[in-house]
Amino acid sequence: MKRAVVLLSGGLDSATVAAIARADGYEIVALTVIYGQRHHTEIEAAKRVAAQQGIGLHRFVTVDLGAIGGSALTADIDVPKDRKESEMADIPVTYVPARNTVMLAIALGFAEVAEAEAIYVGVNAVDYSGYPDCRPEYLEAFQALAQLATKAGVEGGTMRVAAPLIHLRKDEIIARGQALGVDYSITHSCYDPDSEGRACGRCDSCSIRLAAFARLGIPDPAPYQ
Repeated sequence: MKRAVVLLSGGLDSATVAAIARADGYEIVALTVIYGQRHHTEIEAAKRVAAQQGIGLHRFVTVDLGAIGGSALTADIDVPKDRKESEMADIPVTYVPARNTVMLAIALGFAEVAEAEAIYVGVNAVDYSGYPDCRPEYLEAFQALAQLATKAGVEGGTMRVAAPLIHLRKDEIIARGQALGVDYSITHSCYDPDSEGRACGRCDSCSIRLAAFARLGIPDPAPYQ
C-alpha cells in the first residue's frame, strides 16, 4: 500500500486530513511536532485521534520554538479573545514564526525515511487567523522545495505536499470529516485551554470552530469551559 505522512496536531483540521488521506488509499504514518507550545492538551488529542483512526505508527518530534518566542502559543503573551471576524484578517500574536516551515521540513525528512510519497497537512486559507504559512502560494513554494531537496525528487519521483482543506470553509471541513467518520469530540482546537483541557470558547480558533458547527446546525461535541 502507498504511504503518506500526516501532520497530526490533534485539531479538527488535522483529524479530517488523516481521514481524507486514508480515503485516498494511503497507509498513514502520523507525525506530531511538540514545538514548545504552552499546553500539551493538543498532544493528548493527537494521541486520541491516532488511536481512533487506527494509525499504527505515530512519531513525536520535539523542536523548542519557545526558545525564540514571539507567539502567544509559546511565550508569556495573552491570547486574544472575543475578536470579531473582521479583526482576524491581520496576523495575530498566536502566529508562531516559522512553525509550518519547521513542521513540514521534519515531515519531509520523515517521509523519506518512511518511504512515503506524500505529506498531508491541514492548512486552510479560508477560515484561518491570517497566518502567512497557510496560503496556497506558501504550499506551492514548499512543494517546489520538496522536489529539489529530496532523494525521490532528484531521482525523478515526486514528494507530494497535499493540503486538501486549503480552499474549504470550516463548516465544509466538518461536513467532509463527518462523512468519513471523524470523531470531533476527541479533537482540540483551542489556543488557551484550562487545566482540565477544556476549550475557552473565546479565542480565534474556538470562535471559528463554534461558528462552523453553528452554520451546520449541530453542537460542537468538544468540551468547553
